Formats: sequence, C-alpha cells, structure tokens
Amino acid sequence: MIPESLTPQSKSLQAVSDTSNGLRRELNLLDSTMINVGSIIASAIFIVPASIAGHLPSTSMILLVWVLGGVVSLFGALSIAELGALMPRAGGQFVFLREIYSPLWGFLYGWSAFVVIISGSISAIAVAFATYLAFFIPLDDTAIKTIAIASILLLTVINCFGVKLGAWIQNGFTFSKIAALGLLILFSFMLSGGSLTNFQPLLPADSLTSMLGPFGISMIAVLWAYDGWIEITFVAGEVKNPDHNVHRSLILSTIIIIVLYLLINVAYVYVLSIEQLSQSTLVASDAATVIMGPAGASFVTLAVILSTFGANNGYVFTGARIYYAMAKEGVFFESLATVHPKYKTPIPSLLAQGGWACFLVLTGTYEQLFTYVIFASWVFYAMSCFGVFLLRKRWPNVHRPYKTWGYPYTPGLFIAFSFYLIANAIVENPRDSIIGAMMMVSGIPAYFYWRRKIKTDRHS
Repeated sequence: MIPESLTPQSKSLQAVSDTSNGLRRELNLLDSTMINVGSIIASAIFIVPASIAGHLPSTSMILLVWVLGGVVSLFGALSIAELGALMPRAGGQFVFLREIYSPLWGFLYGWSAFVVIISGSISAIAVAFATYLAFFIPLDDTAIKTIAIASILLLTVINCFGVKLGAWIQNGFTFSKIAALGLLILFSFMLSGGSLTNFQPLLPADSLTSMLGPFGISMIAVLWAYDGWIEITFVAGEVKNPDHNVHRSLILSTIIIIVLYLLINVAYVYVLSIEQLSQSTLVASDAATVIMGPAGASFVTLAVILSTFGANNGYVFTGARIYYAMAKEGVFFESLATVHPKYKTPIPSLLAQGGWACFLVLTGTYEQLFTYVIFASWVFYAMSCFGVFLLRKRWPNVHRPYKTWGYPYTPGLFIAFSFYLIANAIVENPRDSIIGAMMMVSGIPAYFYWRRKIKTDRHS
C-alpha cells in the first residue's frame, strides 16, 4: 500500500498548502474570528431592517428571514471551512477555485475582487463612514469624498506596518461595535419606550404563497448584511494553527453574527412598531431616539462610524492578500508579489488596492459596479461550495483537518440557494446580471496576457 504522503493527491495538496511565501503566521483564533465579525458588521444592520419590515409586515416573518439568512450563511461557512482548512494559503477563493477548477477560474475571481468586489466594498464603506461623520461635522459632497479617501489611505498605511497591528486595530473596533450593539439591545429592554404590543401582528395576514416574492427580496437584503463571513480565508496564510483556527473562526463568527442580528431585530421591533420600522430611514437611530432622546441619535451615529471604519479595516487587511497570491502565481502585476522584509506585509498589494479604491470614490461609480458584481459573487460562492463535492471525490484519502458538518446536505442546500439567487437576479434584473457577467469575463484577455508573459519569461 502506498503511503498517503506519497500519493499524487497529497503532493498536489502539499503544493496548494505550502506557506513558504514570505508571510508570517501571527493571527490566533481570536484575531481570525474578529476579522470576520468586524468585516460582516458594517452599516447594513443599522438600515436594512426598515426595507425588510416594508416587505414583510409581521414579526414572525421578519425574524424568520433573519434566521434563514443566517442559516444560509452558516451553511456557506461550514462548507468553505473545509476548503480553508485543506488549503490554508493567502488568497481564499482565488486558491480554492484555481485548484478545484482551473487557474483561469481562480484568476477570474481575483480579477473581479480587485476591480470591484473588494475595492468597491472598501469605497462604498468609506463613503458611508464619511457620510455618518457629517452628523457631527457639516460636510459637503467634496469633503465627504476627501474624508472617505483619507480613511482608505489611513487604513492602508496602518496595515502596512505588520499583521498584528492590523489585527489589533480590527479587534479593538470589532469589540467596540459589538459593545455598541449590545448596549442598544440592553437599553431597548431596560429603558422606557418599548412595548410588547409592537410585536403585533405576529403572523402574516396574507397567504404564505403570496409572501414568497417579498420574502425572496428580503432575503437578498439580509444576505447583504451577513456578507463578509468568508474574509478570514483570504489571510489563511497568516493564521496560526490553520488546520483548526481557519474553520473554527468561520463558524464562530457566523454564529456570533446570527445571535447579534436576531437580538437587535427583536429590540428594533420592541421599540418601534412594525409600521414605524417600515417607514424609518435610519432604524437604529430612530429606535435609540425613542429610548434615549436626542442623545440616542448621536450614540447610534457614533456606533455606525466605529462599525464602518472597523469593517473597512477588515476588507483592506484581507483583500490585499488575494492580489498578492495572484502575483505569486505570475498572473498579476509582478510587483505585487513582494512582502516587506521587516513587517512581513504585502505592501505593494495594499497600496494598489488602496489606490484603486480611492479612484472608485472619486468616480462615484463604486455602488453601481458593486450592484453589477453581486451576480458574479454568488456564482463564485456556489462554485466554491461545489468544490467540496469535487475534492471529496478527487482527493478521497487526503487528511481533512475539518469536514463539513451535515455533508452533503449543508453544501447542497447552500448551492441550491445560490442558484436561486442567481436565477432571480437574471429574471428580475437581466441588465445588471449581464453586465456583471461581462465584467467577470473581461478578465479572460488579462489572464491570457499574464499566462503568455510567464511563458515568455521562462524562455528568455
């Protein structure tokens, strides 16, 4: 019998999991979990509940959509966790898709991430940060863009000076916003202003079949609020004991977010009636004003500022590792493959990402671009989860530090739901879906350019 260490599968896996890439493993389980939690909690949870209450005018349906959105996200995390433990390298989905399907698919994900998925998120969150800052300081549109760019540059510089510094910043801001949400939940029930009668109507007046459309629309908004649970896989090459900490952080962070989101939505409904909730433009601010008066709006605004700044630190920190991994494979700008000899951070990749995100802020096209790429994002999510099935068949004897809980049902259900979202996007918004697909495939010429460059360099 051939020892497993000598099988072709193990040799391939060894190449995929090789960590002699210049990065330093300094992130522990707490750091890894806080990166994910901090990336997920941005501004959506302070705003999205209003639109959901408008679509689902009953408490049970409102809470159900948050539960199901959390379960879908958890199924995705449970599935991707197996890939993260199996291939703990910088780059996340770039590494997974490259190994599972082909280098082209890995590149198309990385290309989309650089063009808009990650950079667009950084730009949009930075503008949200500056917009909420205007609550305390009068700012015009130019000033908002200037502050947004300044915040991107500041976070980029911070993350250049060591992995632990970026992790400490992330931990601090994540704990702060968890505390802010926790206080808002406690104050909602401890201070006067709330009422159990606000939970009426508990059940929907319409038939369940008539609620399928509004429920689907609400689910998309909820999944946007949960998005970010995959971030730790981008920096898996810097996680200590990755065989255990990558998948644990994925699962822990998703469970923490589910609990927080459920509790805060119960608090919103307790303080505001469903009708008030549906008409609110700033749900958290309105709820805080009811129980704390004018100071409540200031409290929530400060919480959103902390939340957006901390979330952006997570995206800046993790996103740069994707382009670094691409450059290491020779399919992106060669200069992005370098790591600072002292700080062990991919500074050129961080600067390239920050520069492009600042450009998107100036052009003001980031929100539109991000809408287009939602289609592509879920294609990549589905492909990654399907990879769990493919690798189980391709590498049956390879040791898996973590195996997907509930396999094959959890990845299967996540994939099915991903296809539902993709199909719904095509039907409901074919124009944006087509543009999203075109943006994704626009990376094909760039991929073959870099592949040809690799061959030319080898022969020269």
